[in-house]
Amino acid sequence: MREFSTPLTIEVPATGNLTDDIVTNAAQAPDAVVFSRPAADGSGWQDVTAAQFLEDVTGVAKGLVAAGVEAGDRVALISKTRYEWTLLDYAIWFAGAVTVPVYETSSEEQVAWILRDSGACAVVAESDEHVARVAAVRGGLDDLHHLWSFADNAVDVLTRLGADVDDAQLEARRTATTPLDLATLIYTSGTTGRPKGCMLTHGNFMFELGVATDELDALFDTEGAATLLFLPLAHVFARIIQIGAVKKRTRLGHSSDIKNLLADLQEFQPTFILAVPRVFEKVFNTASQKAATEGRGAIFDRAAETAIAWSRAQDKGRTPLRVRAAHAVFSRLVYAKLRDALGGRCEFAISGGAPLGERLGHFYRGIGMTVLEGYGLTETTAALSFNTPDATRIGTVGRPMPGTAVRVADDGELLFRGGQVFAGYWANEEASAEALERDGWFHTGDVGEVDDEGFVRITGRKKEILVTAGGKNVAPAVLEDRLRAHPLVDQCVVVGDGQPFIGALITLDREAVPGWAERHGKSGDLEVLLDDADLRSEIDQAVDDANKAVSKAESIRKFVVLPDEWTEEGGQLTPSLKLKRSVVVHEQRERIEQLYGGPSA
Repeated sequence: MREFSTPLTIEVPATGNLTDDIVTNAAQAPDAVVFSRPAADGSGWQDVTAAQFLEDVTGVAKGLVAAGVEAGDRVALISKTRYEWTLLDYAIWFAGAVTVPVYETSSEEQVAWILRDSGACAVVAESDEHVARVAAVRGGLDDLHHLWSFADNAVDVLTRLGADVDDAQLEARRTATTPLDLATLIYTSGTTGRPKGCMLTHGNFMFELGVATDELDALFDTEGAATLLFLPLAHVFARIIQIGAVKKRTRLGHSSDIKNLLADLQEFQPTFILAVPRVFEKVFNTASQKAATEGRGAIFDRAAETAIAWSRAQDKGRTPLRVRAAHAVFSRLVYAKLRDALGGRCEFAISGGAPLGERLGHFYRGIGMTVLEGYGLTETTAALSFNTPDATRIGTVGRPMPGTAVRVADDGELLFRGGQVFAGYWANEEASAEALERDGWFHTGDVGEVDDEGFVRITGRKKEILVTAGGKNVAPAVLEDRLRAHPLVDQCVVVGDGQPFIGALITLDREAVPGWAERHGKSGDLEVLLDDADLRSEIDQAVDDANKAVSKAESIRKFVVLPDEWTEEGGQLTPSLKLKRSVVVHEQRERIEQLYGGPSA
């Protein structure tokens, strides 16, 4: 058993809560620009000062109090990433309540489950479509009393509603919250398919951000520091950057439409960004394809290889003269244009949610933008370990952050302990005990290793949750259970770990197929039926039905119907007839490659 820890380097407050940051900002630097938001007329970005943000937050918070939201009540937020999301988040905390983020792509079933399980008393949604999704399931939600939307001017409505709530009443509500109190319930996919609410306290965030912003001062404390958020704020990864930016008065912007992202980056000019590996892959692939289309493919390829070679040489402490010379040339001809696409000022990026890969890590450092890869989960308030500008080892997820310890269990599972580890799952003692069992260490479900200097490397996953290349956590069980409910389907394995989308391998029920074939005047030959348009249509409908239970990002995009039969005798099923996922994935690796555009078997 291997263990590594680093001592705490800061003093974590024992009192107060996350709202103290914006009160302090307004008192110490009222004119400091802490946000830039898209102007209403589309003419660019409009600055928001620390004093203005505090005024906006208190106005909305008073409205929540006037509406009857009590301390400890849960208020759900369903919206894309935007300034109002952050505004509502802090307003909810000002009122002493708990924020429950819901992905704006969530299905009606997912929305209903989260609102019911959390006992949310109010929902603030973004659009009429989101309102309709909540309204469709509202009949079974006895605790839900209020539904506001940004489309219907929720901020103005709440501000007017709270006009009669005095400052002293709100301040008493705000300051009653302690580090031990719940700040948010973030629902994360479980192996059963039912999302579980991770209870994260104000103290969890205060520990995480106190340490992280201190370690990453090169990002948060530089002159003109700014970042543009475009990942969903419903995810703890983006949320932690939001709170860190507010804490350090780092100018923060929001981009809600991926179609406008490049234009937004060039206008906003962030000094660092947060993204999942899929974004970095897309930037690289788009640049490569564009160069090839313009007849410069060979030049781009040489430039990419030079960037990678230059970065690898930094780790060795010696860069060959020819690499230095080529790097200097390509820095003017190629790398500068790539940096300009990100606004021209971006020196660092933070990557998480899925493995980045060494090659991409070296490429980006080679062009002048170091990607700091880290590791964490919703249950650990985001980061447990990360690379820093002063201590980066590409291919690892860095060292445990100060005040955090990592242990490699006998079976290779990574265990962590630290002040960022959550308080447990909401109303789910069994799952809480399983995650925090026995010795006080959090069991991540991931397998990894720790080197002599404390750098952590993730090598596999014990749990069955899939993480797509875009960083989306997907529980395969909910899709598989639905598909297996179709009479023609025998078994199903959902795949997509590290891939750009979710796919599925499906086998047919050999007892049901002959009857279906006879009714439809078809051959009973299974091999022939695999290509039958009518049978394919039946499976298509089954997949569409399964997809109704999940968001678009979790839905099955492609599938293949196999002639195989998975049995206990064949080694694919356990004696209790549970599917051995690892066995099937290994046996079907060539077909999975084909599903994602790989070579034919």
